[in-house]
Amino acid sequence: MGIDQAEAKLNLIGFSRAELEQLALELGQATYRGRQLYRAIYARRQRNFALLTDLGRPFRDRLAAAYRIDYPAIQGKIQSRDGSVRYLLALDDGQTIEAVYMPEADRITLCLSSQAGCAVDCRFCFTAMLGLRRNLSTGEILGQVMAMMADQQIAPRSRLNVVFMGQGEPLLNFRPVMQAIGIMADPEALGLTLRRITVSTSGIVPRIYDLARELLRPRLAVSLNASTEEQRTALMPINRKYSLRQLIEACRAYPLRPRERLTFEYVLLDGLNDSDADALRVAGLLNGIACRVNLIPYNPGDGLPYRPPPLARVLAFQRLLSERGVPAFIRVSRGRDIMAACGQLSLAGVPANTAENLHVASPVA
Repeated sequence: MGIDQAEAKLNLIGFSRAELEQLALELGQATYRGRQLYRAIYARRQRNFALLTDLGRPFRDRLAAAYRIDYPAIQGKIQSRDGSVRYLLALDDGQTIEAVYMPEADRITLCLSSQAGCAVDCRFCFTAMLGLRRNLSTGEILGQVMAMMADQQIAPRSRLNVVFMGQGEPLLNFRPVMQAIGIMADPEALGLTLRRITVSTSGIVPRIYDLARELLRPRLAVSLNASTEEQRTALMPINRKYSLRQLIEACRAYPLRPRERLTFEYVLLDGLNDSDADALRVAGLLNGIACRVNLIPYNPGDGLPYRPPPLARVLAFQRLLSERGVPAFIRVSRGRDIMAACGQLSLAGVPANTAENLHVASPVA
């Protein structure tokens, strides 16, 4: 079968349980057959209809004739010296996105994209240089998880964290992101724990209020990155539409579960937002909010003029927050050597026309 014929078939990755039950009915089957198909696709991660032997042969044949179960194709990958892997994934329409696999001793973290490119235009972010090409579908979001799990041979029910910190602003693609999270967190599907799923936002205030009303709610991380309105507008133009004041109000109103905290991410830029005065203003902004602050020394690269502060400045910033009752942690970004760290995903350095595995990691000294 040619590629065009295969792509003409509808991909079932991204279908919810209710949608697959309806599909079963439309194909003359009982609804429980749709639930079986749902578990086969997500929990058992089957991609070949012929292997779904709990379904009758006629049903399997009709599915195979009109549908497919495909993950985004891995066009390239680069491995970091710290074990992280940066993936270039191809979508059906020729667009490409990036996702990152980050292994640690006691867990695995998958960093996902929610859009191809990004429209938010944070001045220090390499992804912003791509501009926005389009939103991703529910299936394209889930497909990133499943493609990396298959490639890395991650066993079902592994201790897995998922963070929406790749390309794009998740809250500007709200419904597909939430639908994907619903399938990730369903015990009959991928079975991930909601507290291990984090959505990171640049501060789309109306969608933060929408997220607060969701029954299945992941953790929320907010990119703060500034201590004044003027400073934040210069670094994050989205602040013109949703001001720092409005953002903090939304965060104060955000309902937290027992022992849950909001996460604020603060990218430290040498000489711009890293002074003692900045730290004191941040402590004041966050006073009374159950939160933690991740301090991220800037991850540099070619094309942008910013630099990370000296370690002494980072430690001083952390100390001032901690002394004022704001828990602050220095986040060591993974995959910096392969442009896979926070804010670095921009398709740079990943081959667009190869399926070869590229390993640029040097031995650890």
